[in-house]
Amino acid sequence: MGKKALLTGITGQDGSYLAEFLLHKGYEVHGIIRRSAPADAPRIELLCGNEKIMGKRFFLHYGDLGSSADILEIVQSVRPDELYNLGGQSHVGKSFELPELTSDVSGLAVTRLLEAIRKTDKSCRFFQASSADIFGSTSPPQSESSTFHPRSPYAVSKLYGHWATVNYREAHGLHASSGILFNHESPRRGEDFVTRKITKAIAGIIAGRQSKLSMGNLDSRKDWGFAPDYVECMWLMLQQGNAGDYVVGTGRNHSVKDFLTHSFEYAGLDWQKYVEIDPKFFRPAEVSIIQADNSKAKRCLGWSPRVSFEELVYIMTDHDLAAEGCDTPGKGFACLKEKGFDWIISC
Repeated sequence: MGKKALLTGITGQDGSYLAEFLLHKGYEVHGIIRRSAPADAPRIELLCGNEKIMGKRFFLHYGDLGSSADILEIVQSVRPDELYNLGGQSHVGKSFELPELTSDVSGLAVTRLLEAIRKTDKSCRFFQASSADIFGSTSPPQSESSTFHPRSPYAVSKLYGHWATVNYREAHGLHASSGILFNHESPRRGEDFVTRKITKAIAGIIAGRQSKLSMGNLDSRKDWGFAPDYVECMWLMLQQGNAGDYVVGTGRNHSVKDFLTHSFEYAGLDWQKYVEIDPKFFRPAEVSIIQADNSKAKRCLGWSPRVSFEELVYIMTDHDLAAEGCDTPGKGFACLKEKGFDWIISC
């Protein structure tokens, strides 16, 4: 019998990719979805429609990260070997509008999950999706020992979850690891995130549906990687003899302007003809630059990202152009095959 894994956030970017990766590894995969989640759940639609695995190796459970009773009931029912917490309110900008909700489902929910493991089976291994936003204004490159200075309600809640994971590891002996994830993108990224907003706009412009793209701060610099690279690293953390915390990133940073330039040029457009700056997209407290020091993950896990920044741009732009029925340069689709991501069902 293969291992059982329980995932929160399975309908999201990371959760859907991780589910596919674990199924490819022979796991039985269980996911928690909100009762209010859309019935079609597009990122896992192909998994749900696969009669060979749905109800046999792939299962969904209704539950709310805000409910201790829901979480405990599901954990006790599934009794997973590994639990990956990828759920919560993950949009930084929205966290300023919804600080209490963000704190509950991205912060306190971590304690609810860890308590459920402690009460059910302490041998279950736990992964917490932490965030590079917990570093905030700390000077780059940021490592596991860098100072934390969160600059948004989202980052504050993620810092709570990070320390809760450390505490349960030290106080209760749980195999609980935290991946401090730097920005990771893909064609499954939400359309309100800046990278996907850009590639969707390019496709819309070429298709004739859109004439302008409104943007905020173009100087903000991020360490951008490819999400499927990162879910492989999550899995590696839970295969180690000892739990720990790991920074997960590429070790390089690029500005929003860099992403704009590369993606528009790749599609054969001049971004300056289409982009306008709108003050409403500036955040109350902006993180100006983040860059990972991923040396621990390389040394202890043997992990390095396989997809470069430029290749990430190609992959995302190709996908959104194809979705609009437009011709694609094709470098992104070729990259997926070359880099060994054969376990991905679709972009």
